[in-house]
This record gives sequence, structure tokens and C-alpha cells, in this order.
Amino acid sequence: MLEDEFGREVTGVRVSLTDRCNFDCVYCHNEGLGDTRGPMDARDHEMSTDDVIRFLEVVEEFGVDSVKFTGGEPMLRDDIEEIIRRTPDSMEVSMTTNGTFLPDRAEDLVDAGLERVNVSQDALDEEAFKHVTQSGAYDRVIEGVKAAVDAGLDPVKLNMVVFEKTAGYVPEMVDYVADNDGLQLQLIEFMPELVGKPEWAVDIGRVHDWLAEQADEIEHREMHDRRRYWIGGDSSEGGMVEIVDPVGNETFCANCHRVRVTHEGYLKGCLNRNDDLRSMGEMTKDEIRETFREVVANRVPYYGEYMVEDGDGGWEVNDKYIEAPEV
Repeated sequence: MLEDEFGREVTGVRVSLTDRCNFDCVYCHNEGLGDTRGPMDARDHEMSTDDVIRFLEVVEEFGVDSVKFTGGEPMLRDDIEEIIRRTPDSMEVSMTTNGTFLPDRAEDLVDAGLERVNVSQDALDEEAFKHVTQSGAYDRVIEGVKAAVDAGLDPVKLNMVVFEKTAGYVPEMVDYVADNDGLQLQLIEFMPELVGKPEWAVDIGRVHDWLAEQADEIEHREMHDRRRYWIGGDSSEGGMVEIVDPVGNETFCANCHRVRVTHEGYLKGCLNRNDDLRSMGEMTKDEIRETFREVVANRVPYYGEYMVEDGDGGWEVNDKYIEAPEV
């Protein structure tokens, strides 16, 4: 298993299969790349099925034991079931989706080997959902979540980005997962450095405080310094709510064990950065091995190393990385 110079072993990869999406969420950062979306038709620059599998077979050699398929919307790939089916058996397979294609394909995905799914669900109010996602597919997403639970993808984790336009819907979403078996909630801190719009950020600490008041049980996960809140009962029966709060969280970055792959076949060691992109060339196994070793060796924790506190409660790029052409 490879580890970087900060002692972090890489045990998982996130593979973006496309930058195409049938939604246009106002907060989207497209795996840190920004808005690269264009026509909805499949494009030649996306990694092929064989490219994806070849990459996974190589990183399996280095002890990587989990893969999450993302996008864009990964289910716009007609070959997603084949990709999952051909993923090495040693890897846990999960996917993040907006859920619109799950009603028709959830069972096939499970049959192919999908084990877990995250569904983006930013509000239970149809108009608010439409405003945030720029999509009228609210009913389809609700149907997709149910289809995923029925197909055995239990629990289904709902992803809700918490920012100015969604924060008021958090209590309703918390009640929703507490009242519905098979669902969990992941509240994701808005990352203005990826999207811009710093005025949209909310104090995630206040969300923590509110959840602590509602919770029947609280679990503290030292890795990433995360807290899980069990609402409507303890961990044996209640709904689980977890906050992903990386902004300014040095512990979160110090415990990152994932490398990301763009839809075009570039490796990146950190979600927040695009100055560390490395091409895998023609994606021969030798090229993949060489690039993967290089990217892992040069990974840097974003907060606390690449970004350091500026003395005024903010963050600035560490001087040692400003002039360096590569890190």
C-alpha cells in the first residue's frame, strides 16, 4: 500500500466517469474542476470502460480496496453496470448520483455489484429543490431513493449541501431520515473556495450545536474529526446524521486516504486543487503505475499544510507551494 510523505496510506479512489449531468446545481464544483460541462452526448475525452478497469486493476496492486464512482452524473454512462461488474472483486463499490435513473436501474446496479449509493437530495420542498438543482425531477429522485432501498442498497445515504439556500430545510430532512428506515443523511459543508460565492456559506458549527440538542446519541469519529448524530433513537434504531465539514478542518485533511481521477483520465491528490493534475497518458498499466506512485508521493494535506492560517482567522497558500511548479 502506498503512502505519502505525511504518512497517509491511499486506500480508496474516487473515479469521475463523466462531467455531463442532467442537473445544473448552483453549488456544483464537479469534483473540484469547476463547471466543465458541455453537450449531454457522450464524448471522446471520457475514459472508456477498459480505461477505467485498467486503472482499477493497477491500483488494486497497491492495496486500494474501495472505489466510488462519481460525475457529473455517472448514470449517464450507459456502461456503468458493466464498469461495476468488471471492477476487481476485492474492492467495495459505491456511487454518488442525483437519483433520477435509479427507478429503472437500481436492481441491475445491485446485480452488477454496487454495494452503497449516495443520492443528492438538497430539499424536500419541490420548489426549493428546483431552485437549487435547476431541475424539475423532484418526484423522480424521491422514487429513485425508494428504488435503491428496495433493491437492497441499505442504508441509502442522502447528500445535502448546507449553504444559505438549503440551511432552512435541514430540520425537515433530519426528521425525514429519522422516520424512514433505510436512509441516512450526510450534511456537507459548502466549500466557497471551489465554487466562489463566499456569501452563501453558513456557520456549520451552529448546525452541529442544533443536532447535538436533538440527538439521542452522538458518536465522535476521530478520523476526519466527524460527529454522527442519531435522531429518533439510539444507533440501533434511530436515523443517522453525519456532517462532513472539511473547511478549515486540519484533522479532516490529515486523514484523507483517497486519490481522485477525472473523467479525462487525470489523477489528482486533492479535491481542492487543480495544480496537481497528472495525466496517465495512453493509460497503459506501466503509465498508470508510474503516475499513481507520483501522485501519492506528492499528496499534501490541504488545510494545515498547503493552506495555512493567516493570523486573522482565514487561510492562505503556504509560501513554499506558491512558486513551486510541482508538489
